Formats: sequence, C-alpha cells, structure tokens
Amino acid sequence: MDDLGQKTKAVRSGQVRTQEREHSDPIFATSSFVFDSAEQAALLFTETESGNIYSRFTNPTTRAFERRLASLENAKFCTATASGMSAILSLCMTVLKSGDHIAATQGLFGSTINLFNNILTRFNIETSYFSPQKISGQMPGIRDNTKMIFVESPSNPMCEIVDFAKLIEITRSLENCILVVDNCACTPVLQNPLNLGVDVVVHSSTKFLDGQGRAVGGAVATNNPELAKGVYGFLRTAGPTMSPFNAWIFHKGMETLPIRMKESSENALTIAHWLNDHSKVKKVHYPGLKNHSGYELAKLQQRGFGALLAFEVRGGKFAAWNLIDRIEIFSITGNFGDVKSSMTHPASTTHARVRESDRIKMGITDDLIRICVGLEDVDDLIADLETALNSI
Repeated sequence: MDDLGQKTKAVRSGQVRTQEREHSDPIFATSSFVFDSAEQAALLFTETESGNIYSRFTNPTTRAFERRLASLENAKFCTATASGMSAILSLCMTVLKSGDHIAATQGLFGSTINLFNNILTRFNIETSYFSPQKISGQMPGIRDNTKMIFVESPSNPMCEIVDFAKLIEITRSLENCILVVDNCACTPVLQNPLNLGVDVVVHSSTKFLDGQGRAVGGAVATNNPELAKGVYGFLRTAGPTMSPFNAWIFHKGMETLPIRMKESSENALTIAHWLNDHSKVKKVHYPGLKNHSGYELAKLQQRGFGALLAFEVRGGKFAAWNLIDRIEIFSITGNFGDVKSSMTHPASTTHARVRESDRIKMGITDDLIRICVGLEDVDDLIADLETALNSI
C-alpha cells in the first residue's frame, strides 16, 4: 500500500478476508479465541507465536482499523485505544516515569491539560507550557529532564500551527525525548507528521476518522518499534481497549475520510472568509486566512486548512451565548469532526475545567465560539450564522 494514494489506502488497506470471502469487513464480536492445543495456547500467550488470544489486546477487527490508520499515517505501528484521552494516557504511562517532565503547547484541548496538570502530577510528572510562536533553541519550558514534547497542530480551538521542523531539532538535542503530535484536526489526509520526523502521532478516532459521531476511540501511531511495543504492553496489561464494534465503525468511517476532509475544509475556508468580513465579528482564528499567524507554515506542513475554526464576537459572553442559542442548523455539542456542523462555547464547555488565567493565556475568552464545519450546503450554514449574528 505504500505507493498508493490516500483515497485507495482509505478504502483498501487493513482488510484481511476470511474463508467466508466477505466483501465488507466483518465484526469479530468475541471476548476470546480458541486454540488447537495446549501447546498452541502456551506459544501464543508467551508471544512465541503471533495470533488472537483475548480481545483486550488481540482482535481482528481492531487490527484492521489499526492497519488502515497506520497506512494512512505512513506508520509501521498503530495501537487502538478506548478513547483519544486513553491514547495520550497510554503513551505517557509507557514513556514517562516519576521525575520526568513534559513540555507542551499552551493551547491544548482542555482534557489533555487536566490529564497533565491533575493526574500525571500524582506520579511526580510535571508539565510546563510554551507558546507555539516562541519556539527556538532556548525555548522556555524545556528542561534537562524533559522527556516528551506534546503539541496539537492545528490546536483546538485556536487553530495555532506549530513548526514541526524546529521542534524536531530541539527534541533531537534532548536525551531520550520524543515529539508527539495530536493530529485530530487535520487527520492523515491533510497532514502526516511522521513523514516530517515527528516520533508519535495520537488520534481521537471519535472525531473525523469516524465522521458521524457514532463511537468513541483513539490510537497511537509511530515508526519506533520499542515505543510501539511498550504502548501495546501497557494496553495488554491495563486494558484501555477499543471494542471490536467501535473499531469496525472507525475502519468503515475512514473509507470516506479523504472526501469528507476535502469538502469540509473547503466549506470552512468559505465560512472563515465570510466571518472575517462581518461587522459583529472581532477576529477569526483559521489557518487558511492570510492574516493568521500560522498561514505560511500551514501551507508548508499541511495539504489543506481543515474544518475547525474559532471566532470572537463583539459583546462578550452574553453575545456569544445569544448567538449559539439562535442557531438553527449547527448542532450545539462539545464534539467535532462530524458530517453535521457543530458549535460550542469553549470557555464554558471543553475548557471549563481549565483555570481562567490559563484560558486567557490560550486566547480562550468569553466571546470565543468554536465551530467545526460539516457537509451541509455552505450557503445554508452562512445563512444560519448571519441570522444568529444579526440577533446580537
């Protein structure tokens, strides 16, 4: 599959047909698998031979999803997890120990910040945050014990773009440090960080990989065999496992991923330009706009600008909430990546558990609204936004 295009990989990679000769991928809804003999069972459990044992860590449907995502990300290894957050947790528990340090971009998803600040600190793992605009060899936040640099690019919800090349150089200068990219916003259709030298990519497959908001899942993809073995070992023991049914949903969802991402990105760019000219909008955060700080970098690293954007309205929280309440087509929900366009108020939803002072540093103010553009007619979405904006 290496030499094939993304659309072909999305439809054809990962599938292994059974003796039943099925055309569509099956769901192996089983908790365990049987063995031909006691000897075979022993060989499989000790990993002397490879094969299916127990669906917590070996299942053909889950493996099909892992192989398809690995193919799209140009990764040699991929491990599916129960959610995007469990993907990040599994990676952290694999590579970090007490006394280690994480350097992360300050504009992370709220739950990731809470994991770093409130959970990992119990294990004496500290995190400091830096601005994506202040990346250099003497970057603040880097320490002698920094073992992971974690970034979102584009970030949720501010759409900040991180310079991978600069961070790769910094990571290589540190001892036993890895660079991790949350690739949820772009997906492998629009961006392949591993191709550029990034060590690990994490996904919430709940988002665009599914594309229809049906299931929750995550994944860790890498070309590092030792790291992949460690993540798999953590999954086998601790069990943050993706169910076969969810794996089947994501596996099938990726068949249309290239088409969906192209259409949603084009719609988002149209809406971003329209919002940018509206008198009741203070600022639009979208890397496809030339006035965005990451515009040139996004053109270099990405094959499109994505479906996620944020904008600030005039009038503060009251105006933002009023706009959301007047919406007719957009779904008011905290999730994104759906064929249905969605809208949320990050300060009071996805980032509500983040300290107000930290939210302000991130740019997540009370007048900020995040939208993710789906596959509806873009003229209908603009008309919906216009009606809501004119009401404030």
